[in-house]
Amino acid sequence: MAPPLSRRTLLQSAIFAAAVPAFACAGTGRASAAALPAPSTWTLRPFELKDVKVGQGIFATKRQLMLDHGRGYDVNRLLQVFRANAGLSTRGAVAPGGWEGLDGEANGNLRGHYTGHFLSMLSQAYGSTGDQVYADKIRTMVGALTEVRTALRSDPAVLSVAGRFGTAAENVRGSYQYVDLPATVLGGASAITLSTWVKPTHNADWARIFDFGNNTTRYLYLAARNANGVPRFAITTGGPGNEQGLNGTAALPLNQWSHLAVTISGSTGTLYVNGTSVAQNTSMTLNPAALGTLANNWLGRSNYATDPVFAGAYDEFNVWSRALTAAEITSLQTNRAAASSAGRGTLASYTFDETTGGSFADTSGRGLTATLRRTWGGPSHPGFLAAYPETQFIDLESRTSPDYTKVWAPYYTAHKILRGLLDAYLYVDDARALDLASGMCDWMYSRLSKLPDATLQRMWGIFSSGEFGGIVEAICDLHALSGKAEHLALARLFDLDKLIDACAANTDTLDGLHANQHIPIFTGLLRLYDATGETRYLTAAKNFWGMVVPHRMFGIGGTSTAEFWKARGVVAGTISDTSAETCCAYNMLKLSRMLFFHEQTPKYMDYYERALYNQVLGSKQDKADAEKPLVTYFIGLTPGHVRDYTPKQGTTCCEGTGMESATKYQDSVYFTKADGSALYVNLYSPTTLTWSQKGVTVTQTTDYPREQGSTLTIGGGSAAFDLRLRVPSWATSGFRVTVNGSAVSGTPVAGSYFGVSRTWRSGDTVRVTIPFRLRVEKALDDSGLQTLFYGPVNLVARNSGTSYLQVGLYRNAALSGDLLPTLAPVTGKPLHYTLGGTEFAPFFEGTEDATHAYFRRAEPKVVFGNTDSGVTNPAKTDGTTLLDEIWSAAPFNGKGALVSRVQSTVNAWVSAGLLSQADGQKVVSTAQNASYVS
Repeated sequence: MAPPLSRRTLLQSAIFAAAVPAFACAGTGRASAAALPAPSTWTLRPFELKDVKVGQGIFATKRQLMLDHGRGYDVNRLLQVFRANAGLSTRGAVAPGGWEGLDGEANGNLRGHYTGHFLSMLSQAYGSTGDQVYADKIRTMVGALTEVRTALRSDPAVLSVAGRFGTAAENVRGSYQYVDLPATVLGGASAITLSTWVKPTHNADWARIFDFGNNTTRYLYLAARNANGVPRFAITTGGPGNEQGLNGTAALPLNQWSHLAVTISGSTGTLYVNGTSVAQNTSMTLNPAALGTLANNWLGRSNYATDPVFAGAYDEFNVWSRALTAAEITSLQTNRAAASSAGRGTLASYTFDETTGGSFADTSGRGLTATLRRTWGGPSHPGFLAAYPETQFIDLESRTSPDYTKVWAPYYTAHKILRGLLDAYLYVDDARALDLASGMCDWMYSRLSKLPDATLQRMWGIFSSGEFGGIVEAICDLHALSGKAEHLALARLFDLDKLIDACAANTDTLDGLHANQHIPIFTGLLRLYDATGETRYLTAAKNFWGMVVPHRMFGIGGTSTAEFWKARGVVAGTISDTSAETCCAYNMLKLSRMLFFHEQTPKYMDYYERALYNQVLGSKQDKADAEKPLVTYFIGLTPGHVRDYTPKQGTTCCEGTGMESATKYQDSVYFTKADGSALYVNLYSPTTLTWSQKGVTVTQTTDYPREQGSTLTIGGGSAAFDLRLRVPSWATSGFRVTVNGSAVSGTPVAGSYFGVSRTWRSGDTVRVTIPFRLRVEKALDDSGLQTLFYGPVNLVARNSGTSYLQVGLYRNAALSGDLLPTLAPVTGKPLHYTLGGTEFAPFFEGTEDATHAYFRRAEPKVVFGNTDSGVTNPAKTDGTTLLDEIWSAAPFNGKGALVSRVQSTVNAWVSAGLLSQADGQKVVSTAQNASYVS
């Protein structure tokens, strides 16, 4: 059910709401810019990254690879698309390409998103390490983005560069800038020469050097490249089918000056390139006089809206009301027009000597001042900041269907930039970052608050184009810092009611939805609950989580196939080469973490361990690279899949979230109760916590998950608190805790927290023992398709075959039910095992081996303790085998208990006609005579 108040009423109320109360974070070591206020609704508090130091282990190794990548990467490359959009110098930087470049997927319509991710990664790197190199890079980026916003808010200004003779005006690719000439520039001439020096920097087809026309019917133009890659001049009064043209013979070289001239006299038109006639048409019937006075007289822009803007520099543009001779054209090759035999253009002459401003003087004597403009108009509205114009945001407001070549998730990209700026402020204390973030939200509010609710609902419901990522969470965080009611009102403008209402009612409508478009919505809803107290948001988030876990979850913790969800309970039916988009795991971790802040339900941290130790760690390749972060997009779960750590064209969303994940591995190891009365140990990981509030440190010494347990040592002073140790849901037997060598009383329960309450003193040592066992998890929709776990670690078979492997595991199963004795350990390689000649290894190892995450369970014979009974393992119609039913009763206290189970099960199967009496006796006899691992 929708809330009884209208959205407009709620927004009006929010404008007068009180500011959020402040909160001091749990850890207070090295000073940070501003502690993000923690909501009163959170019963737990996180620690800052700086308060949890990562020790040696798998996390430290993976993290170091990303820290090195961030340290070495030139951030000017990331700033290139922002500076270009603003018409600023790109300082020779080359954009990263892929999604963060103009040539990437969907025309680069997502560019800017990766820069936001990179800012967050650098901020977390600085927060974790305190290394000044990361802070310096952040300040460089924030300073540049401040300059970009200022430039976007202003009229375009000339970018002066070295020219062919003096100075020149450069059109940076991606700037959307062009030169607008007065309507009388052609003067109605019947004979004409147009001459210019250009230095192209990009080889886009149909970019216009000049284009004079009214529309796509009446015009004359000179394109640097036609579809064949050579210059083309054309004139027409009847559209493209009636063009009278001149085509060059060779492509203009990039990053070199070329001179082009076109003459028309009588019926003859001639195209010159670098002083040489390369094309002539003696049957021309059109000239500028036939076109009349034209409305659009442009250098660098086409009358065809889809043609690219010319990228490159101009040095001199001259127009004469006569056809220059070949000798005069030759003279222009070594002289400025004013010093050549031709003299300055008589209709127009621009030298582009200007070094400031946005106007270009005409030295022909006619006073036809030209003006630098942007194709999208301008200046931009206050606060706007992006690597592309406002046009995508404008288009979305009237769009009814997705087309990412036109509009690709502009509010998603805005979220990444906003999040990066907030992180820069929180970690580096750069007030400019907060100002930029606040300005962005002010700008968004000024747009979205004017739209009817129906328009907003339509926008947010459009696949891809309407995706907005975790922007609500980021806006709520900004509101917690700014206290501006408009910011909270803005966050509520992103409510997608049909989704929220369905989830609040626990109605599963996820089938067919794009997974990562929707997961981060719910983290935002939790923050809205924090700010408003509206329980609908909290209920929706909790119910949504339960629709994904376990009903749409792979064993590694990932979800989605080809980015989408299928029907509830379909797991085997969604296994593909495009399973488990990495962004989904990143966002499910954030959601699980935040849900746990509200309600300490252990399942959230069980999921956190599963996804972190498997998909997230496994998505990062174990290899250094200066150019790319080496993170997967999809993790294919089909047999023999090889992970791709350089996905698509690069700089994808998953590489962005992957960079973030690898610099905050420690963010959920420890939480504290809001009143400081308890410390939650959620993950077993080699770390040192500095808990300033209590004046103590807690150091975990472990090689988990290569070690089956962890040792926690208290340092500093003394403090009373309840130490709450997570008992993983898979730890069904043997979980044990000692303090200073003495066992702690109590019975740990799998899937809960085990508390030890006392006054802790420096030197106190807590040993947590967590025995692992090998187990399988079955696909919900196909019990025979299974994946293998040893403790928290998903083990994958390394095998180049592309069909599901047939795997049997009961052959030497232990009385405890542990299947590990069936496998043989690999010497010198922890967590590596072999079975039937195939090696099984941890999923978290970021290799390029062909792997099998799922296998087909095959137990053809009844075998106990490596002793084969010779009896075929019978099965019921639902697929449950005799051995399945026997071993489902594990653990067994001893051999006698197992044999008793075998006897009772055999009796039942014989009675049901599923097993012959003779075969039943063989099975029981084999069980009696076999030897077992305890």
